[in-house]
Amino acid sequence: MSGRSQPISSTDNWPEVEASCRRVLGDKICQFIDEVKKRDPRPDSHLIAVLHRVQAEFGYLGASQLDAVAQLMQIPAAKVSGVATFYHFFRLQPRGRFTVNICFGTACYVKGADRVAEKFMSELGVQLGETSKDGLFTVEASRCLGMCALAPVIIIGNDVWAQVSPDRVPAILEEYFRRAKTAE
Repeated sequence: MSGRSQPISSTDNWPEVEASCRRVLGDKICQFIDEVKKRDPRPDSHLIAVLHRVQAEFGYLGASQLDAVAQLMQIPAAKVSGVATFYHFFRLQPRGRFTVNICFGTACYVKGADRVAEKFMSELGVQLGETSKDGLFTVEASRCLGMCALAPVIIIGNDVWAQVSPDRVPAILEEYFRRAKTAE
């Protein structure tokens, strides 16, 4: 045996990891991350801005996107996940085509928003914050929507529905099922 040692094979696969992360996030987001890293010695101070861009691009923050952000920004995955789960604005699941925002402000609640929410959840087979199996509806609770005189109020997309009672829910849903079919 000679006195030379064998070369140690490299276990550093950063180029592959980086390329994979860039594919997951896409050019626009990666360019933003690159700019942040160039101009700021603490890129983690821009994490929320990056996550907002990721959510705007994909509609939610999926596990692969969160991991890619952590890798490219060199921030621990636990910190990225912690920020994503702490702030109410971030979504970790895809939203439905139609988001049903049910106002739970005082006026709406007193006039039966909780019963309206129960009816939507029952009809769609979901809980608040969940998306229906067909991917059409996400039901969310909102704080005050500022339309107290119209209580209880729901907003679906840009449509405001006033004085909603539980017995109106099936007809409201049917309207959006019809819209979805028409768009196909």
